[in-house]
Amino acid sequence: MIVGIDPGTRRVGIAVADEETRFARPLEVVDTTVTDAVARIAALTRELGVTKIVIGRPVGLSGLAGPAVEAQQSFVAAVREAVEVDVVEHDERLTSVLAERGLRAAGVRGAARKELRDAVAAQVMLQGYLDGGG
Repeated sequence: MIVGIDPGTRRVGIAVADEETRFARPLEVVDTTVTDAVARIAALTRELGVTKIVIGRPVGLSGLAGPAVEAQQSFVAAVREAVEVDVVEHDERLTSVLAERGLRAAGVRGAARKELRDAVAAQVMLQGYLDGGG
């Protein structure tokens, strides 16, 4: 099992993909502190038999590291310390926009859309990683 993480300032979206099918799906959103999010990721790693974690890297449209990279790097370091599996980073450019568009197209409204957006963004990022040969 591969886990995709879309870290944000208030919420962390989590998606999963089976290594055989390589099809990502949204799993959950952790709406809490970084410490609690890392603990949840470590627990999921054990519960699901995760072999790899892919964490979204906030890259700007220009391809350069965005302003959120510093916070993301400390999050990546905390996850690496908490788990014993490979942790890699992948460009998360436009994943939230694509997630929002997809949820709107599916007719998901208001609070339900806000609740799902981060997990769907993690799914988009993870699927991009998988489709790119990761």
